[in-house]
Amino acid sequence: MGVSPWPGYSSHYVAMAKDLFKPQGLTVKEIYFASQTESDAAFLAGKVDLNWTGLPNAVPQFSRDPGIQVVFQCDYSNGADGILGRGIKTAADIKGRKVARENVLFEELLLRRYLDKMGLKREDVTTIDLSAGDSATAFASGKIDIAVTYEPWMTKAAKEGKGEIVFSSKGTNVIPDGVTARKDFVEKNKEAVVAYFKAIDQAVKLIQTDPAAVAEPIAKGLGLTAAEVPAQMGGVKLYTLQDNKSITFNRSDPMNLFDSLDFASKTAMGIKLIPNAIDINTVMNDGVIKVAS
Repeated sequence: MGVSPWPGYSSHYVAMAKDLFKPQGLTVKEIYFASQTESDAAFLAGKVDLNWTGLPNAVPQFSRDPGIQVVFQCDYSNGADGILGRGIKTAADIKGRKVARENVLFEELLLRRYLDKMGLKREDVTTIDLSAGDSATAFASGKIDIAVTYEPWMTKAAKEGKGEIVFSSKGTNVIPDGVTARKDFVEKNKEAVVAYFKAIDQAVKLIQTDPAAVAEPIAKGLGLTAAEVPAQMGGVKLYTLQDNKSITFNRSDPMNLFDSLDFASKTAMGIKLIPNAIDINTVMNDGVIKVAS
């Protein structure tokens, strides 16, 4: 299991800490990565079986390996991803500047949304490739004035760097997060995968009903104190198994994942990250959700 720091992955942190997998007859080996890029690379290399990831990131993976599918949406970012700015008020303050960001698709999508809002084009800025954590650190230390990043680093860096969050994912479905797996792995291990998500669903409900009781394991997963957890969790909307059935895999719901990934796919093709658009129908696998819920 590959996982990295992100508030939306809190259900995994809680399930591990509370040993919710044991009643399901599962032993789960977690491999914790410092960044999303490292986790994604390990998944592509076959070093982890399931990967918690920003789902737009999976679009290039779908192109490289048609066997990769989305099996669960854990959350969507509702303000926990954003762009930090210092002295940024107008388009003129941005044009020609350097922007630090991790070279992953979901950060590129967010940056493009912001530039579009400001009436600018992508070529109006240049980017420096740093991990989300390092981008936040560069901003906090004053080395750069614009950075794309996310929690658990964003709010702290804005404060330490005497800047502000000039744009965020709040009120959008640009950045959904979830779990990817290879189709053949799921087919061969469906019972275990179903059991895993049953435990994850229990963890989501614990977080929703008694957040104080699970603040410590979430804090550990994010590298923060328990007191900092509530603010972090306010930036994501966690999904249960039922939410996956009624929203994620339901085309009639305006927040469905099909439309979000289709937008990511078309953007990726437009910037020549992938050669052809992805057929989203082939990468959405609701088989586990149907059985688990």
